[in-house]
Amino acid sequence: MLTKKEQRLRRARQTRIRIASQGVARLSVNRTNLHIYASIISGDGARVLASASTAEADLRASLGGSGKGGNAAAAQIVGKRIAEKALAAGVDKVAFDRSGFAYHGRVKALAEAAREAGLQF
Repeated sequence: MLTKKEQRLRRARQTRIRIASQGVARLSVNRTNLHIYASIISGDGARVLASASTAEADLRASLGGSGKGGNAAAAQIVGKRIAEKALAAGVDKVAFDRSGFAYHGRVKALAEAAREAGLQF
């Protein structure tokens, strides 16, 4: 029997195989209880073109003294920020890699904020 983490990683592997065959940059999302992280990875998987997370010092300051990065509001800020950085790096089209996480809550908030900020996926 697979553990919860092994099941998530199995789902993530299947998605990454599908995205790799497309040859486009991917918006990879990872979440923990305290933070949410987003990276734009080149189509060949060789380089990280842009990244944003709630662990960044300036973003933590904007979240307030508590630095709560484990909520949907923080995920929206990260989504907007990753889209701005991606557009600045010349990437406007990506494949969304949710890393096996359900498209719900914080992951969904990040994705919708990135779309609203001009990223296409």
